[in-house]
Amino acid sequence: MLTLPEPCLVVLVGPGAAGKSTWAATHFRPEQVVSSDALRALTGAGEDDLTASTDAFEILEMVVQRRVRRRLTTVIDTLGLDAERRRRWVALAREHDLPCVAIAFDTPAAECRARNRARSSKRIPAEALTRQLRDWTRTKALLPDEGFTAVHLETAVRMVHETFQDSPAAARRQEEAPRQLRFGLHLGEFKNVDVRETAKAAEEAGFDAVYVMDHFRQIPQVGRAWDDFLESWTTLAYLAACTERVRLGTLVTGVTYRNVAHLGKIAATLDVLSGGRAVLGLGLAWFKEEHLAYGWEFPTTRERYALLEDALQLLPLLWGKGSPRFEGKVLTVPEAMCYPRPVQERIPIVVGGNGERHTLRLAAKYADAANVMGDLATVRRKGEVLRGYNPATRLTHLTTALVADDDRALGQLIDAGRGRKPRDAYAAAMHAGTVEDHIGRFRELAEAGVTEVMVRLPHPDCMAPMSRVIAAFQADESD
Repeated sequence: MLTLPEPCLVVLVGPGAAGKSTWAATHFRPEQVVSSDALRALTGAGEDDLTASTDAFEILEMVVQRRVRRRLTTVIDTLGLDAERRRRWVALAREHDLPCVAIAFDTPAAECRARNRARSSKRIPAEALTRQLRDWTRTKALLPDEGFTAVHLETAVRMVHETFQDSPAAARRQEEAPRQLRFGLHLGEFKNVDVRETAKAAEEAGFDAVYVMDHFRQIPQVGRAWDDFLESWTTLAYLAACTERVRLGTLVTGVTYRNVAHLGKIAATLDVLSGGRAVLGLGLAWFKEEHLAYGWEFPTTRERYALLEDALQLLPLLWGKGSPRFEGKVLTVPEAMCYPRPVQERIPIVVGGNGERHTLRLAAKYADAANVMGDLATVRRKGEVLRGYNPATRLTHLTTALVADDDRALGQLIDAGRGRKPRDAYAAAMHAGTVEDHIGRFRELAEAGVTEVMVRLPHPDCMAPMSRVIAAFQADESD
């Protein structure tokens, strides 16, 4: 099966009755196909109204331009035998950094003629089909040198988002030479969510940890301010009693949200009650509106960085022996004392944030891990920066995964979750892919230096297929 990048511009090329429209209808949704025949029907008396061809192609060019500009997968269903039009389409795709693929329909001439004779409508005049077959013979030799990203013969096709373009090869590498990778389930929504059952399901699926987003109301990137949203540390304490194995942490606690010494006491208590499973994610805090709504000051970026650096030094001191005094840039704690002390010698601290110069530097200097977001190229770059500061600091990654066993089930999940959002945009934002797609994707992240992936699952039905992804990265206990 041929794999094509999503999104891309697909140009069908071949004589009439070669099977182009049937192929397009089989492998693409109707809104993705721009057909010259359909546009002739729109602008004229029917699909075979040749007097409407000029108008139809003017509209076709406009539609293709608008769709490519929006980076939407578009299939151009025409004969494709006009070299000048092909050059324009290749140039348009290149202008908008979109792959442009030609699909060549090299159907034998006798078969094209037989199909044409069997048509009850839209039959092509014999002399016109003969010209098309002759033009196709010349065009076939030109296609490889016209600048297309690739030229493929007509075959079964599967569209794969650009995120997963290298996934098949990466999945094979994981199968042949497995790498270990830890997975955490990230909970960022609580509306209609049973956190107890979700955490227990995550543990059964093989997740190593459960992380909750630390806010006091829902963030605008995810939902509405009045959507149900649980306080993070209270929720983690509840989950400590509901689970047995998974680590429990925030991703991430805003350093401005709580008195830092009090935060250290909260985390230590969770560690004691969970038997040594607490993780403290810590970040700069960015949600100004949330601060103002709760009556908190929102310090400047410089002040918050100073507070974050003090916190990263104070917390391990607080969890240690004795009651030493701490004097930082902005924090003073006369007695850094916490009893009972955590079960873990040191509660792992994960610093989250996008800043490379300050955030990653602080993570490398004081924390156990840095959590980053972004595409694979961004993760690779941030990993290199982090290793430049401190090779021993672990790299973790926060992402979303809409995962299903096969394309049919994946399509159903996309349609169930997208609401009014464009289908392709929603699928891209959710990293929609099959189990094999995600095995390859996470293998590439492991090769980029990531040791743990924190995953948000947009739909409950993703849990079972995600367990199969996780299994591909777990060590074989018999080894």
